[in-house]
Amino acid sequence: MTDYMSSPTTPGGLRAEIGGRLAQLRLARNMTQEALARDAGISLRTVRRLEAGSPCGLDSFLRVALALGLGDAVAAAVPASDTRPIERVAARGAERRRARPAKGREAEAAWSWGEESRD
Repeated sequence: MTDYMSSPTTPGGLRAEIGGRLAQLRLARNMTQEALARDAGISLRTVRRLEAGSPCGLDSFLRVALALGLGDAVAAAVPASDTRPIERVAARGAERRRARPAKGREAEAAWSWGEESRD
């Protein structure tokens, strides 16, 4: 039985955990791999790879999740970045579109060729 208290710490471990859960859910719904592949619009081989925890594309994973009715659960796995009203006022209504390093770190991180000390 899978230990749900420990979380995978590697991409491979996470793929295996998700693949196993998808297989369990498919079996709990009395669905064959062939039927899932047909409903998801992907190949049987892709379903087998996904359930085995082998690398596969995000599109294939999303197709299987939607075929199993897990669209809302997958979307909930990545929380929305809700901007608090006070943050919106501070940003003058503009939403963040790119990340920038903190101003104090820019000076530390600045480095260019030829500035090495020669002892």
